[in-house]
Amino acid sequence: MNLTAEQIQQNWEKLLTYIKTHISDPRSKHLLYFYNKFADRIVMMPASHKKEYHNAFPGGYVDHVNRVIEASLKIYDVWCEFGMDVSTFTKEELVFSALNHDLGKMGDKDHESYIPQTDQWRKDKLGEDYMHNKQIPFSSVPDRGLFLLQEHDIKYTFNEMVAIQTHDGLYDPANEKYLKSYMPETKPRTSLPFIIHQADMMAARIEFEKEWLPKFKGEDGLDKLKGNHILNGNKKQPTKNKALGSIKSEGLKNMLDKL
Repeated sequence: MNLTAEQIQQNWEKLLTYIKTHISDPRSKHLLYFYNKFADRIVMMPASHKKEYHNAFPGGYVDHVNRVIEASLKIYDVWCEFGMDVSTFTKEELVFSALNHDLGKMGDKDHESYIPQTDQWRKDKLGEDYMHNKQIPFSSVPDRGLFLLQEHDIKYTFNEMVAIQTHDGLYDPANEKYLKSYMPETKPRTSLPFIIHQADMMAARIEFEKEWLPKFKGEDGLDKLKGNHILNGNKKQPTKNKALGSIKSEGLKNMLDKL
């Protein structure tokens, strides 16, 4: 999947709008400061390092996060319709958790997590357009994301901590202590973690289908799947110039201008 410069900019503005409309002050101000501070990195981040995963292309991270936020809001309505106890968490906690569920993928304050793959064989044979930055000490994605939030004085509730920590569901064995319990007193006391996990899983699955199912149907089958993801330049130059004109960061503007 390829994103144009306009799509990347629109996705970024959509993410900031979610913060402005769903997160209250002072957290909203802290979050906006944080996301704008690291805008040059976050805007262009992939959501994963490998084609076989999801959104492993420039701008893929923000595209994924927006989809998770939107999915979580819709899934919330479904749970409400079926009788969920809405008193156990707030809409703000829902959006905050969805917004930051994968924040640890940005790396630390000094280094990005995903960097361009330098091994051509791994790019061609394994579909790894990116590799993990070895300058960053190991940490799980949820743990690093929570650390980044507290490092930048962005407070989160207990509900949000658990939802971010467990957003991969039982795909991550570390979450069994929260989600695989047979005693009522140790089960989560809110449905928030389950909604965030469902939204994340739905978004990742849809991203897989958009990227891969058309290729399965093509005449060449999987033969074309080894090509690298590249940004697709938009032929509508006036639209591109309009999008670039709204960007405050000169570094980010220069990157998008080259697309």
